Amino acid sequence: MHLTHLIGKLLKPQKKQQLSSWSTLATSPILVVLAIASLTATMGQRYYSQPKLDEGTVAPQTILAPEGAIVPDNKVTEEQRKSARLGDITVLMINESVNQKVNKELAEILVLGNQVREIVVNFPFVNTGILSTATQRHLRQISQEKWVAIQQIVEEELRERPPGPQPGITADSILTKLTKESIDSIEFVSNNNNLIDNNKLLSKPLILADYQENSQNQNSIVISSKDRQAISELLAYRKRSLFQNYDRILYEISQARDVYEEATEALTKQQEIEGYEVYDSILLELSDTAWEKTQIGIKTVKDRMLAQGISPNLPKQEWVKALKVQVTGVVPVVAEDLAINVLKAALEANLSLDPEGTKQSVELAAQDIETVTYKVRKDEVIVHRGRNISRKAFVLLDHFGLSRRTVNWGGLVVFVGIVSGAVGIVVIVERQFKPCFRRRDNILLLLLSLSVPLLITLRVPWSSLPAIGLLVGTFYGSTMGVTVVGLISVILPIGMDVDKIDWFASAAGGIVGSLIAEKMRSREEQALLGVGIGLTQGTVYLLTNLIVRATPGLLWYAIIGPVGLQAVAGLVWSIVALGLSPYLEHLFDLITPIRLSELANPNRPLLKRLASEAPGTFQHTLFVASLAEAGARAIGCNVELVRTGTLYHDIGKMHDPLGFIENQMGGPNKHDEIKDPWVSVEIIRKHVTEGLVMARRHRLPKAIRAFIPEHQGTMLIAYFYYQAKQRAEKGARVVKEDMFRYAGPIPQSRETAIVMLADSCEAALRSLKDATHKDALQMVKKIMRARWQDNQLVDSGLTRAEMSTIAEIFVQVWEQYNHKRIAYPKAAMNPNQVKTVKSVVSSN
Repeated sequence: MHLTHLIGKLLKPQKKQQLSSWSTLATSPILVVLAIASLTATMGQRYYSQPKLDEGTVAPQTILAPEGAIVPDNKVTEEQRKSARLGDITVLMINESVNQKVNKELAEILVLGNQVREIVVNFPFVNTGILSTATQRHLRQISQEKWVAIQQIVEEELRERPPGPQPGITADSILTKLTKESIDSIEFVSNNNNLIDNNKLLSKPLILADYQENSQNQNSIVISSKDRQAISELLAYRKRSLFQNYDRILYEISQARDVYEEATEALTKQQEIEGYEVYDSILLELSDTAWEKTQIGIKTVKDRMLAQGISPNLPKQEWVKALKVQVTGVVPVVAEDLAINVLKAALEANLSLDPEGTKQSVELAAQDIETVTYKVRKDEVIVHRGRNISRKAFVLLDHFGLSRRTVNWGGLVVFVGIVSGAVGIVVIVERQFKPCFRRRDNILLLLLSLSVPLLITLRVPWSSLPAIGLLVGTFYGSTMGVTVVGLISVILPIGMDVDKIDWFASAAGGIVGSLIAEKMRSREEQALLGVGIGLTQGTVYLLTNLIVRATPGLLWYAIIGPVGLQAVAGLVWSIVALGLSPYLEHLFDLITPIRLSELANPNRPLLKRLASEAPGTFQHTLFVASLAEAGARAIGCNVELVRTGTLYHDIGKMHDPLGFIENQMGGPNKHDEIKDPWVSVEIIRKHVTEGLVMARRHRLPKAIRAFIPEHQGTMLIAYFYYQAKQRAEKGARVVKEDMFRYAGPIPQSRETAIVMLADSCEAALRSLKDATHKDALQMVKKIMRARWQDNQLVDSGLTRAEMSTIAEIFVQVWEQYNHKRIAYPKAAMNPNQVKTVKSVVSSN
């Protein structure tokens, strides 16, 4: 008989659970079909009236306009106005600080040129009747080897042909003769030791080549036409003047060469220091007049370029081309390259963005954009057969009702399949992460999802995805929130026309809200999250525009308004979600961490009453809450739910506080006065029913109300049961066990089961004084084993391993509450020995 009763009890909850599953399966298909139908109806608007002759399709025939008309194209007009507002028009201004910097650098470069030219200011250095200007320029810049060779050629001729009339003697004839002989070394002897370095000359043999520009012999010296001219002029002067005069000319040439070399070295060194590598030998070759004209021309070109403005977006090689055009005719031809190099080094882009001017021009441009219209005359061809339908043709066809709009059944069927897949994904996520989903939860998800396309249809300017993400993430967790927001973000643009950039920014805000909302533990944290969502939405909108648009550099000034509106939109939707959250929590009986935290506030009406009307029960509740919370945390249950549910599990005892021993405070036991176990057990059982009444009256969530009956389950009220059996043995009254059991139900979740175990162990643990850890653990396990054997935990989902963990945690919490204190000596009670007591306490 006992075995049959046990089997019946084991099967009873399973049958109940099975019936519940069958009920769910019977109604779930209807809810799924409703979800697919409603989502398709609201999101698939594109397919209800879709033109067969759409933009980009091929016209099946030539179509004429039935009448004349001027048709506006609002879509293109709005796109143009938005493009203008987002910064496609830019106003630049000349940056005077850049101009000042250019003027300063150019002045430094020209000063450097003047300083170097001052070194070689004495030119021509000999009478031009002796040596021409061209020869003097040439001689001061040739290499030392060539200069020695030229002198040697002149001296060799003078040895063979002394001064005097020598017909037929020319420089060419001399060079021809010299190149036919091998000159091992060339030595020039002069009375002036400053003229030639004999040791240097003798260290390197010089071989003269025969009037060619290049020679295969690396030791040969190439004699150019300018060299021949210099030899002729030197030879002519040598023959007609005294040696001392010729020697003086050679000395002056050498002095000029030394000065020229000094100037060249100074120029190179100074350019390395200043960083201006703009000058070459042309600078030293220019006459004073030419150099003056060059400086004036450089300044003129500089002023023109800066006045016209140099754009930072224009590559430097492009405005260098403009320099070549500008310097032509302004500076001497020989100095054009030098002028270009100077200007290249000094000039910089001096145009920068004018934010205020850009803003005004953008707004004026947007206002000036008129509505785009297409004009057509009667019987005019709108589109020819076989041609692609243009935007203009489509607008005209649609205006005249010739675009053949109809339901796109094929596309609609595909869209239904997409929506069905999305609903299937949500169902799978529900069963995987939220297996206790109720029908009302599915309805709320559906309503929140439908709100997005409905608001778009009502032309609300910004998407409500941030609010959806916050609400779903708060109510059902981040996984469900990201799933719902992600699916809506993908599906809705397929069936409706939305601005892609706006939509992407809203989706980013919604996903961020979904991911973080589950971790929020107060309304204040939710409000701060709203700020984060707004910043995310604005940032994503800005970055997306910078990536997508062709002129990203200009958007920093023109797009600040739209970015700010996006950020405000994200914040506003977060505020809307924050305001709706309490109403939805009550309407759909939802529990969230924030609501649980609010309900656990000891200043809540029911808890304040419990503390004042039944203080013993309140203290009992606090200890049970400590045990249950620690146990829930150890096995990974919902700690917030356990804490809050425990605080309300015994509120029904307020109906008769003195009927429970913890509130009698050592006074007479009410049940001793009643002396009727049947009456007493009704008082005890009534704290469950009265607790449910109070919970409903104060609109506590169903999940919290479940702790009130389930923490007692169908346990036997053993004290009065055995008292009744003793009395029944003396009389004829029959004692039924069911009359002395709680009405139940037994715990249906791990959370309520933990509270049952904590409630059962609390009194026993309090009664222990000097028990060891092992003794306390054995007692706790014995109580838990009794609950297990009484089938109170079969529907809770708790395992034996978890119960062992919970038992260990309960004992640890008890030990923390029951820690030993220092024993005060009797002298502590004597005011005259306070100092002695203090010293004893300190030593301890």
